[in-house]
Amino acid sequence: MAMAIDPILLFLDFLQKELLLFASLCFLIGSIDDLVFDGMWIVHRLKRKFFVYSRHERATAESLKGSKSGRRLAIFVPAWQEAPVIGAMLQRCLQQWTSTEYRIYVGCYPNDSETVAAVATACSGTAKVRLVICHNNGPTTKADCLNHLWAALCRDEVEEMRNYAAVILHDAEDLVHPQSLKLFEHLIGRAALVQLPVIPRRANGSRWIAGHYGDEFAELHGKQMVMREALGASIPSAGVGCAFARDGLLNLSLQTQGKPFDAESMTEDYELGLNLTSGKSRGIFARLRDQHGQLVATQEFFPDKLDDAIRQKSRWMAGISLSGWDRLGWKDNWRENWMRLRDRKASLAAIVLAIAYFAVILTILLLVAQILGVHSVQPVSQFLRILLFINAGLLVWRIISKCYFVFALYGLREAILSVPRTIVANLINILASWRAIGHYIDHLAGHPATWEKTRHFYPEAENIRELRTQHSVRERSQ
Repeated sequence: MAMAIDPILLFLDFLQKELLLFASLCFLIGSIDDLVFDGMWIVHRLKRKFFVYSRHERATAESLKGSKSGRRLAIFVPAWQEAPVIGAMLQRCLQQWTSTEYRIYVGCYPNDSETVAAVATACSGTAKVRLVICHNNGPTTKADCLNHLWAALCRDEVEEMRNYAAVILHDAEDLVHPQSLKLFEHLIGRAALVQLPVIPRRANGSRWIAGHYGDEFAELHGKQMVMREALGASIPSAGVGCAFARDGLLNLSLQTQGKPFDAESMTEDYELGLNLTSGKSRGIFARLRDQHGQLVATQEFFPDKLDDAIRQKSRWMAGISLSGWDRLGWKDNWRENWMRLRDRKASLAAIVLAIAYFAVILTILLLVAQILGVHSVQPVSQFLRILLFINAGLLVWRIISKCYFVFALYGLREAILSVPRTIVANLINILASWRAIGHYIDHLAGHPATWEKTRHFYPEAENIRELRTQHSVRERSQ
């Protein structure tokens, strides 16, 4: 029996070493990329701290001057089966936004009577909310719904003989900041896109699933987007808390038969941001605080169920990492290509992670076999030992970096929890990557994109309070 098992164990031993070598080389390449990026961010931060903020008083959202031209803003909210959350979200918007001229366009479907009724109730007695019913039954795609809202806006502009300055995107579960419209109004004349930070919130019972979004966005919107703007690369839209210049959307719609949002794309918001801010156009990632020290940002509760998180992230991976490669291609600018490569490596990184976890499982099995005396584990090569040692050091750096950004946004407790949550995030990304590959194959086969619905959470109106982010004073240089 032992003789029959030994060849299998020898093969598993060989396979374990090869998988470790492959994963270690991939990790090293990715870690060097991250290390260079982190170094540039540190230099950028120190430069702003000692050469900019030491000479000029830092502005707050309240200190911004209002627009002298009386710009008005349009907010687009696509809604499919959002009856539980859309009413409270709209009421909060109406309560928070009091100093800027705006109109909220909400897109609903004829076969979603509950959402239509919730919107109608919320907008009763106000002209600031406009209910738009799409032509076809839902769900179509988010981009198709947004195109219906764009058509409604264009009709209103003709009838009222007055144009909007910008189109702002929000989801039905967003918690908006009182000063966000004022910030958009102040900046939109300077850029084709203005993106605010997104701050994920989690329900009390979802420390691990929903919590991992906070870890990722803390770094993404605390470092990645900051450096994209600093490097002069295009700014992708997050799909919420972002304002597009109305003229930019109009120019794009003239090239796309009046439909600026591409219904064929799985991540239309991401692609639209890159298309509008590439070349001579500019995008702004606006990290500004209010007088209380809080970021002017969009907060929302992300999926708290494993299946919902996998479905959401698989759509992001399929649209950005896979389909985006085909649709957007590359540019003749190293900064732009570097940022797009960082966007697109998510699916590959998840596959490498899966290989690494499999190698760890094999390592454990081989050690158990050695303890039982049925196999003697072969030593790793000196080269692989060096790779593992270097990667261990780089992993420690990555953990420290993540903890820093999570601490700055959520405090010490969440920073500590972000360490074990890394395993949860890795497992979600691995499962989502395989699902994303299936999405991409369906897309190549010509199957139309559909609206992948995830369940949303919104706090009860009486429980809504100002969710204060835990930014320390030293972080205000951001």
